[in-house]
Amino acid sequence: MKIKEVRTRVTEWRGKTAPLPPHFCTNPMDAVSPMLTKATMGTFTFHSWLLVEIVTDNGLVGLGNAALAPRASKEVIDIYLRPLLIGADPWDIEFLWQHMYRKTMAFGRKGIGMVAISAVDIALWDLLGHSAKQPVYRLLGGRTKPKIPVYASRLYSTPLEELAREAKRYKDEGYKAMKMRFGWGPTEGAEGIQKNVALVRTVRETVGDGVDIMADAYMGWNLDYAKRMIPLLEKYNLRWLEEPVIPDDIHGYAELKRFGRIPIAGGEHEQTIYGFRELIEARAVDYIQFDTNRVGGLTQARKIAALAEAHSIPVIPHAGQMHNYHVVMASLNSPMAEFFPPVDVEVGNELFWYIFKGEPVPENGCIDLDENTPGLGLTVNEEKLKNFEVIE
Repeated sequence: MKIKEVRTRVTEWRGKTAPLPPHFCTNPMDAVSPMLTKATMGTFTFHSWLLVEIVTDNGLVGLGNAALAPRASKEVIDIYLRPLLIGADPWDIEFLWQHMYRKTMAFGRKGIGMVAISAVDIALWDLLGHSAKQPVYRLLGGRTKPKIPVYASRLYSTPLEELAREAKRYKDEGYKAMKMRFGWGPTEGAEGIQKNVALVRTVRETVGDGVDIMADAYMGWNLDYAKRMIPLLEKYNLRWLEEPVIPDDIHGYAELKRFGRIPIAGGEHEQTIYGFRELIEARAVDYIQFDTNRVGGLTQARKIAALAEAHSIPVIPHAGQMHNYHVVMASLNSPMAEFFPPVDVEVGNELFWYIFKGEPVPENGCIDLDENTPGLGLTVNEEKLKNFEVIE
């Protein structure tokens, strides 16, 4: 079996998009927002997606995807990675990853280059699952849990009554954990701090103490602001505080981990086993949250998961999606997974619901992976692509 073709498509949403109000979610642009606009979350919307299909000479097809900078990632694949793949044996997956990584090292390593490699690598693993007639999680080690507990991940900064209704709905649907977002950062000072506390207090009072709550600052704070927030949040028993500072501030992460009693989570914007070695050696995080379609694909994800297990740091990948679920299913060190509920297109985290067929839907806060479905279990919903501009 040899790779015959590598096809790439960028799908850009052209349907209705829900507006994002100011203070919808903190983010790194907040630090410069006084020079720009208060509505900064639009910088971090993901309204397009990259699809990668790898075709073999015996007719098998593997499907991969990525959501970050899809046009640029497509160019990396088309120009630099495709020539390395054509004619190769997809079962040589470690060699292919190393070839792509080392060939693009001068300009890649992280960022767009690694996103492109991730999308290709996911497609290769999906292809191997089809070739072996097995789900990918079995290729990664097999089932480690009957089902995967998932947490409802949304709860953006909205009016408190609306926030309470959403939290109650998730509890009523059987979720045992949910994640919320903060709306205010350092530029809003003490008043913003109290508004953030009110968000957490509202969710905790709504769901009670029997449900885990996590809270995400999405890189929108700095070390000083986080130190002001943490003492006020401790009484609400958060399972973790996510991305309180920018990803490059590893020492800030480590200091916050030592500072308070709220566990610190991060890694969504870190890449490769080398990046996570630095996080672990710095004792910077209590939870590791790589995203498989950013971190280097399943080839890197499984290595990072093993490294984290050796240091007793749980792995709970960023985002739902099948490439992350298969990692969680195959890892005893991954106690649960993130789940983005289907909603109207807003930030873009939900866009995969509009592109793919096969994404599982939770029952009582858990999902399962079909052991009789080979590969990752996804196909492209070609009919729904009519709502997108498709760039080939």
